[in-house]
Amino acid sequence: MDDRDEILLIGDPRLRQPSRPVLDFKCPEFLEHGLRLTNALERFRSEHGFGRAIAAPQIGIPFRMIAMNLGEGSFLLVNPELTRPSVERFTLWDDCMSFPWLLVRLERHLSVDLRYQDERGGLISRRSVERDISELLQHEVDHLDGILALDRALDRNSIIARHVYLEKKPYFDGLVDYVIRPTI
Repeated sequence: MDDRDEILLIGDPRLRQPSRPVLDFKCPEFLEHGLRLTNALERFRSEHGFGRAIAAPQIGIPFRMIAMNLGEGSFLLVNPELTRPSVERFTLWDDCMSFPWLLVRLERHLSVDLRYQDERGGLISRRSVERDISELLQHEVDHLDGILALDRALDRNSIIARHVYLEKKPYFDGLVDYVIRPTI
């Protein structure tokens, strides 16, 4: 493993820097970044047993890229844009690879429209992305903008240790509208 592929933890200032768009899809550096990002996601999933996506800034890459794995292999979303957030919102306990020992209760839009480029620069659009993908995309695009889930906590009682959550999971799950389903 390359030290450059280590997931940055809260407190690292690079997590707070807004990312730059990818402009050249044939540049060897872009190809290397994409490979590093998907490798980091797969390694985290195998080590921790969870993790559906990772944003490039989480491994120190300052570009607008996300690697996702929804249970059928990794793929890249480049220069993602979320538009038309639904008025309807819901609450959930969110987790993050940059602070895997914590959970944060927050609110997200029920659905969003998504537009992004694939690894070759092709444009892909999806309308009214369903809740489980919508909340994930909102989390990852926040990373691209230098925003962490901790910044979106509902109140001071909405940040808890993962082991406390797991010990009292039914209680904590009763405090939210939706519970994330792992893809592993």
